[in-house]
This record gives sequence, structure tokens and C-alpha cells, in this order.
Amino acid sequence: MTATSDTPRRAIVLDVVGLEPHHVDEQLAPNIAALLDGQPTAPLEPPFPAVTLPSQTTLATGQSPSTHGDVSNGEYDRAEDTVALWERDRADRNRLWEAVSDETALTTGALFFQHLIGSSADVAVTPSPIEDEDNNLLEMNCWTNPDDFYETLEDEYGHFPLHNYWGPTANEQSSEWILSAARESIERHDPDLLWVYLPHLDYDGQRHGPDSPELREAIGVVDELVGEFLDWLRDRQRWAETAVHIVSEYGFHAVDTPIFPNRALREAGLLSVTAGREGGDAVDLPDSDAFAMVDHQVAHVYTDDSATDRAREVLAELDGVEVALAGESRAEYGLDHPNSGDIVLIPAQSAWFQYYWWSDDSDAPYYATEMDIHEKPGYDPCALFFGGDGLVTLDASKVSGSHGRNDVPGVYGVGGPAAPEGDLDSVDARAVAPTVAASLGVADDISLSFEVSALFE
Repeated sequence: MTATSDTPRRAIVLDVVGLEPHHVDEQLAPNIAALLDGQPTAPLEPPFPAVTLPSQTTLATGQSPSTHGDVSNGEYDRAEDTVALWERDRADRNRLWEAVSDETALTTGALFFQHLIGSSADVAVTPSPIEDEDNNLLEMNCWTNPDDFYETLEDEYGHFPLHNYWGPTANEQSSEWILSAARESIERHDPDLLWVYLPHLDYDGQRHGPDSPELREAIGVVDELVGEFLDWLRDRQRWAETAVHIVSEYGFHAVDTPIFPNRALREAGLLSVTAGREGGDAVDLPDSDAFAMVDHQVAHVYTDDSATDRAREVLAELDGVEVALAGESRAEYGLDHPNSGDIVLIPAQSAWFQYYWWSDDSDAPYYATEMDIHEKPGYDPCALFFGGDGLVTLDASKVSGSHGRNDVPGVYGVGGPAAPEGDLDSVDARAVAPTVAASLGVADDISLSFEVSALFE
């Protein structure tokens, strides 16, 4: 696609995470299917690992994880021996909305993508709750551009429903609020590019698995919300020049085998623990020779040099581990980056990784049964389930769906009156950003280094 006088000047990207091609083909999402009817649609090949942050950064930069460096939802600081999940800033990573806003005359918006705080997008909204020193929620808040935009949204729709965004009560109310914010963004600020993340399907995909009636019902619910948004768009003045890009970051595997690499490392004498602040066993990262930062269906294992071979030997023997990469072999999966673990574990399709290093629940640290993303040094899908002795369960057998292996495709499609014509076979996730940039006519005006060409050229 090249810029012409007829090139559409508005692009709206809806990231309906968890949507798969067969959901559209089977008319489980009739509103999305109607938008894409007769328009280019194809399976979207996610990057590895197919988890939130690596996928989102790939979609929005046109680069692979080995280039942009987001290899996980967590970040291990080797110098400080600390793990932060979801908490890094965007640093020097420019996404499409920042590049377009900074380097062209067009305006942009981004809603609820990770690491938006400090973004130069003209319109941005992301959760930023006010917490005390123990990470207890004091007041719900969002960081926004413009500064007072959250006050406007709160007055109209109430506080963003954070407890419906993640945790045991996560449901469609968060997606509904986000789409309301999208309408207000268009009504008040009219961005030429608006990129919107809709989290709804992710919850039931993990809770109940990809073949569950609960997920099929959730697809219908999010499709109805998208349909209402599209109907609203069709009544707006700029509809004739709008292309709506539907993307999905990944699909789900049905899982029944949780894997506990940190338990194995502890039993092998490679992981150390200390007394927790409020009881239980806390991991002692500075004194450990190896630690696994887990994230759905990938685990990055950080080791002392002398412990790498032993750790790999121990972990490769675990039931459910399919691949244990180390050294140069990590490049086979595009993880030859300093942020990657010294060892990278990939499970069988039916397995996933949990961060626990204890075997007896009485030894769990206090935060294990709480909604605490700051303390947990690994992604915890058990937080989607209520527990008996705490807010969330410690029973990993409850989890029925996972993702991270990149062998279940998402979706890419583009519809609306300004959608391009053409046929698609399969879409590399890296092609989305250059394609959206081309649809806006600014592909040659921004400094992002795309690794693949735009579609429809």
C-alpha cells in the first residue's frame, strides 16, 4: 500500500486479544465477521514468546523481540538481582503512535497498552492506581494524556474498574469501559490513529480453556461490545475515511500440566530461600545460583555462569518441558538478546510454568494468595481464581488455558470504507505496524525500522 490522494487518513486498531480465525469463520463474532466480510483477513503469526508485552511491542513497532528487547512480561535486573513484572517504563522504545505523533502532523491515541506512562501519544489512558508502601490500593486512578482526561472519563463513566481488569472478578466490564474511553477519545480529540486494547477474552481463555463454552460465550459478549462501538463509528463524520484493523495477539492452548521450575532448582540446591516478611519462604535472589522468571508458556532462567549447565540438566528433565535452550541455541527462537534468560524453557502444548518454589502451601509467602503483581516474581494465572484461605487460589490445576508458544495464531483483518483491497494468506505480526503506517500515508515519514514490508504493497 502506498500513499495516494485516496489513502485513508484515519486508522483504528482494535486488539481483541485471544480472538482466533475459527472464531470469525464460525460466526461466534458476527459483528467482527460483518466488518471483515469480503475484506482482507488472515491468521496472524505471533512472535515468540506469544505473551502480552512481546506481542504488543512487536505489533506496534514492526520489530521482533530480539530487536526491541521485550522478551517477557517481566524484567530481570541482573545487577540488582530483582524481578519487576509489568513495571518497566518504555525507555527508548517508540511505538507507532509515538513515532507518528512526534514526527508527522497526524495525531494519535493509545488506550490500555502496556507501558503507556510518559507516552507522547496525543491521547493515552492506562491504569495507574495510587498505592501505599505495601502496594495496597488507596485510590483508583489512570495516567492520561491530556492530564485531565481521566477526570473527564471518571465523571462520565466512573472509575476504571480495575478489579474487572485483572483478578478473580475480571470480566467484560473492563472492555466496556475501555470502549467508552475510545468513544470519548474520538469525540473530544479525534486522533488520526487510535490503538485500543480489549482484554476480555484473555480471562476466560485462561480460566476455562480454548474449547470451553465459557470462552465461546465471552467471544459473543466482546463482539457485541465491538459491534456497538462500530455502529457508533458509522454515525461519525469521518467514517468514510476510516480503516478498522482487527488484531489479536495470540490464541490459546488447552493445558493440564503446571510445571514448577523453581521447585526443581531449589531441590537441586541452586535456588535459595529466606524467611518472608510476613511468614513463609521468600526467594533469595542474590544468594541463588539459578532462578526461573516464568511467564505463561515460557520461562527465562537466569543463572550464575558456573550453574548454567547443571540448571539446564535439572530443568530439561521436568515433566512437560519440551525444549531447554541455552547460549546460541536461543537464537533459533529469536531470543538472542541480553534481556533473555541464560536458559529458556518451552513446554509441551498442554503445559505451562508457575513460579512457586515451595511444595507445602503453608510455606507460601504472603503475597501468593493476594492480588499483588509487584511482589510476585513471575506471572500468576492462579490470580484469576478465588482461594479458600486468601483472595486467590494456590491450586495451579485450576488453570485450563495458556499461551506463549507461538503455534496458535491470532487474527489480522481490516474493514471499513477505507480498507484496502487484496488477498492475505498469513500475516507476520511484524507486518501490522508498517501496514497501519502505510494506510495513514506516513510510512516514509517516520523513523521506525520495520523488519518486514507492509501488506498490500
